[in-house]
Amino acid sequence: MSVKIRLARHGKKGHAYFHIVVADSHAPRDGRFIERIGTYDPNTNPATIDIDGDKALDWMSKGAQPTDTCRRILSYKGVLLKKHLLEGVKKGALTEEAANAKWEAWMQEKERQVQAKRDELSQSSRNAVKARLESEAKVKEAKAAVLAQKKSELALKEAEAKAARAAAEAAEEVVPEAPAPEVAAPEAAAPAPEAPAPVAAEPAPETPPAEAPAAE
Repeated sequence: MSVKIRLARHGKKGHAYFHIVVADSHAPRDGRFIERIGTYDPNTNPATIDIDGDKALDWMSKGAQPTDTCRRILSYKGVLLKKHLLEGVKKGALTEEAANAKWEAWMQEKERQVQAKRDELSQSSRNAVKARLESEAKVKEAKAAVLAQKKSELALKEAEAKAARAAAEAAEEVVPEAPAPEVAAPEAAAPAPEAPAPVAAEPAPETPPAEAPAAE
């Protein structure tokens, strides 16, 4: 029977994770399997991979063929490189110590790259959070400024109205009310004076005749 190293799907829709299994190539994808040798979770960044490299090497040495996805996973974890180095040891191309040293150096470099990616993603996440908080702070400041302006305008209007009321009250206290004019009672009409009795006219004095001039 032909054996494959492949993925078996688990988890819910939209959030699946996978078991890395050794199974008969004719078995259903998520059906029976011979052995589980690891897990693969693509929901994290970078993806979380946990695999037993020695078991994977043992099964590949027995003829198990990984699927394309599992081949990329095994390459990512250095399993294929280790298989290649062991084949070189068998052929006498290099010693086992040299093969192990090369594999360890490759794994350290790979781990450094993965850690650098994690740090970069973490920094990007922090920067995104910082930018979002700064944006929210600016929006809050703008809203607070508008609210403060409205409160200032309202307080100014109230102060003007209060000053106007105070001025009106002060004007009412300073200016006395003009007394109502008194209407004089009508007096009784005085009796018309009696006309004086007519006085008899005295005779005008007689003018003496002018004397004629004496004759010379």
